[in-house]
Amino acid sequence: MAIKVAEEWLSACSGCEIAILNMGEALLDLLEQLEFVHMPVLIDHKYLGQLGQSDTIDIPEADIGIVSGAVANEEHLEVLKKMRKSCRLLIALGTCATHGGIPALLNSWTMKEALETIFSTPTTEIPASIPDKGVPPLLDRIYAVDEKVKVDILMPGCPPNPQHIAELFATLLEGDQPTLPEKSVCDTCPTLRKGKGGVKKIKRFLENAACDPKEPLDKMQCLLEQGFMCMGPVTAAGCAAEGAPRCISARVPCRGCFGPVRPHGNQMLDMINALTSNGIDWKTIVDRRSLLRFSGAHGLLRPIGHK
Repeated sequence: MAIKVAEEWLSACSGCEIAILNMGEALLDLLEQLEFVHMPVLIDHKYLGQLGQSDTIDIPEADIGIVSGAVANEEHLEVLKKMRKSCRLLIALGTCATHGGIPALLNSWTMKEALETIFSTPTTEIPASIPDKGVPPLLDRIYAVDEKVKVDILMPGCPPNPQHIAELFATLLEGDQPTLPEKSVCDTCPTLRKGKGGVKKIKRFLENAACDPKEPLDKMQCLLEQGFMCMGPVTAAGCAAEGAPRCISARVPCRGCFGPVRPHGNQMLDMINALTSNGIDWKTIVDRRSLLRFSGAHGLLRPIGHK
């Protein structure tokens, strides 16, 4: 008997759904044992019935539930609670679901400040009205999925690695508990570390790193040792199943999109501690709050001047 799977997206870009499709042939093999009963991005299954005849959200019962995206409004919350009720096991897929992701950058302001900024800028002669009809009311801030319901498995990534998704499904089908990557990006990075120190301040990535793009990565000096803000020490590995992390492969610093190494870690605090312990002045970081650009949920990113 096939294992039933339901998938939902909340405040998301569909990158996680594309990552599922990018499993390629592995997905075709898994479909012999999996039956997707609900996946709005691919399957035309209406929340309120095909003709809108129902008053309550209908999501079929499933053995495995997958939710991508952050929780931003009342509709997201209603759908999420229905997913939790309908699914025996619930997976938060992608950094938006596990840590707030890019949507949680909105937590830098109050919702009132954010809406006023979006719909009325200093160059707007006639400010646009803030929509209040036909749109779900926003919550007070952006939440990660596990802040609102119980989550069984957290799989971060922006997007998650398709190979890891395939391995997760395979493990669950075998009845085992998955083991997710516990290393940092630095642990999987092949760049050359001279360990001489000497860097006292962080510079913005407004210039190319010192490297020869034609040479292998193990010939390029660590970007953090070059003084560039690289989030590798405090970011979970996983963006590359084989070889080097993807950003590093492009000779640019890690931006932290897989979230903290520790499940509920604080990337900003951990990074500042790492810099300080190596004699680097953390005050030279232009925007310290940007270190939480992918993990601003769980109350970590808050409006300045607000408790």
